[in-house]
Amino acid sequence: MEWYLYLAVIAVGFIAGLINTLAAGGSLLTLPLMIALGIPSTNANAVNRIAILLQNIVAVRKFQKKEVLQLKQDYKIGIPAVIGSIAGAYIATIIEAPAMDTVIGVVMIVMFVLILLNPNSWVKNRENRPPIPLWLQYIVFFFIGMYGGFLQAGVGFFLLMGLVLGSGFDLVKANGLKVLIILMYTPIALTMFIVSGLLTWEFVVIGLFLAAGNILGAILGVNMAVKRGAKFLRYMLMVAILIASIKLLIPQIQGLFS
Repeated sequence: MEWYLYLAVIAVGFIAGLINTLAAGGSLLTLPLMIALGIPSTNANAVNRIAILLQNIVAVRKFQKKEVLQLKQDYKIGIPAVIGSIAGAYIATIIEAPAMDTVIGVVMIVMFVLILLNPNSWVKNRENRPPIPLWLQYIVFFFIGMYGGFLQAGVGFFLLMGLVLGSGFDLVKANGLKVLIILMYTPIALTMFIVSGLLTWEFVVIGLFLAAGNILGAILGVNMAVKRGAKFLRYMLMVAILIASIKLLIPQIQGLFS
């Protein structure tokens, strides 16, 4: 690969890391880039996980220093997602990607409408009186983790929905928990990719360059998230949702008329 392409990988990684930390959907940028560079989609998914792992190690540490995360108690909410991610990795081969894209796109449009109609629910902290019982939260995060084990792209939107509308956290806290949960299950998916031989040394190098950009974006994203607060994150999330949903739904709509 030419040297300037590595610079492009870092640049896109930076944008993705910023988006992933402020909202979600950065993998919708990095995966197409990997495929455009000639990396098969299954390998691109593996390469992306390297960047996600390193990005979230840094992001979790930054959120912890900003006192958004308390790891000794916050990790518990991620356990169901970890278990679900294992199941998701096993069933990934039987799920058709186009159908999944359509479902994700529609869910994100619904999520956008919910933010628009009831914006205060995404800003106020209702942790002491969560909207749904704890046992139901665990079920929700199990299925979100199942999807995350299958595919990284889009999982952040589902986690934010579960953490805000299900658990009652405001968006600043939810963003911190989101990166923590993803960090908890990503090593499982990455290990499976390594064992299956999807990560050659060349792909690992590309993943590390991507991770360098992701990490820089995550550092800036954490600082912006804490400084600007939940209202700013709400607007960022709405923009990210619109862009991601359009990207996912347009190919499906075009297919109906082709």
